Amino acid sequence: MSTLAQKPSASAPTEPGTSAPKSTRPKRQTTKPDAALGGPRESIFSRGGAMLVMGISAVYFLIPIWWLFVSSTKDQSQFTNTNPLWFADFSLFTNIGNLVAYRDGVFLRWMLNSVLYAGFGALIATVLAAACGYALAKYRFPGRDLLFNIVLGGVLVPATALALPLFLIFSQINATDTFWSVFLPSLVSPFGVYLTRIYAASSVPDELLEAARLDGSGEIRTFFTVSVKLMFPALVTVFLFQFVAIWNNFFLPLIMLRDETLFPVTLGLYAWNSQVNQIPELRGYVLIGALLSIIPLIITFLFLQRFWRNGLGAGSVK
Repeated sequence: MSTLAQKPSASAPTEPGTSAPKSTRPKRQTTKPDAALGGPRESIFSRGGAMLVMGISAVYFLIPIWWLFVSSTKDQSQFTNTNPLWFADFSLFTNIGNLVAYRDGVFLRWMLNSVLYAGFGALIATVLAAACGYALAKYRFPGRDLLFNIVLGGVLVPATALALPLFLIFSQINATDTFWSVFLPSLVSPFGVYLTRIYAASSVPDELLEAARLDGSGEIRTFFTVSVKLMFPALVTVFLFQFVAIWNNFFLPLIMLRDETLFPVTLGLYAWNSQVNQIPELRGYVLIGALLSIIPLIITFLFLQRFWRNGLGAGSVK
């Protein structure tokens, strides 16, 4: 009979409780559109806002450097009667030559002093911080936690608060107004000890140290050949921080030094700037000297950032 319902064919099975064949029902979407594209998509407003904030920050930090560079290219008579953010007569190389020749090249002496203070001080401070942090992380001895807490306390003490006690200590041994009165205090970096201790605890496996000891390697050799390589990103960070801190150090040399030939460049430029009213030509020398004094910092950062970036990337994967 035509009124009788036909039985469903075998090629189109039905599910219990449904009247439509399974093959004709729309399939349920199992993945989200954003997940299929590799994750949530960023809003154009959030990306534009982030770019705007970074752009404003970059302009804020670069304007003083731009002003310093433009001012260094001008003659003494053009400092006040020209646009402060644009060039006039380009006399940069002439100004640099006059600066180098002034008072038998005392500025070059100050730059050399800063390189010695900051370069060797940061290098030795990094090695000492690495050894202390490694020992606190990998060796068990009585008072280890107390010693680490003391180091943390040293991180919180500002360097200016230690300048006067250091002066009194060095004056007792007649070591003020010497190279060592500025160099020796820069060899201690509590923040470096803290950073290397944290990094050594997470990046230097105990199993690797045990394997080196089983192979007959001594503790010092294991530290320099195995641990230092694994801690290299942290060591680069400590070196950069310490180099910048020593290079910009002003208060300690101010109270320690009286001999002009021992001045770092920061103290030397300050001494010139305090004499601008008596010697107006020093204004231009201070500006040019300030421009030249930041070049070693830029070079150091650009040279070491590739080691920092490569080291962090290598440590992020197994």
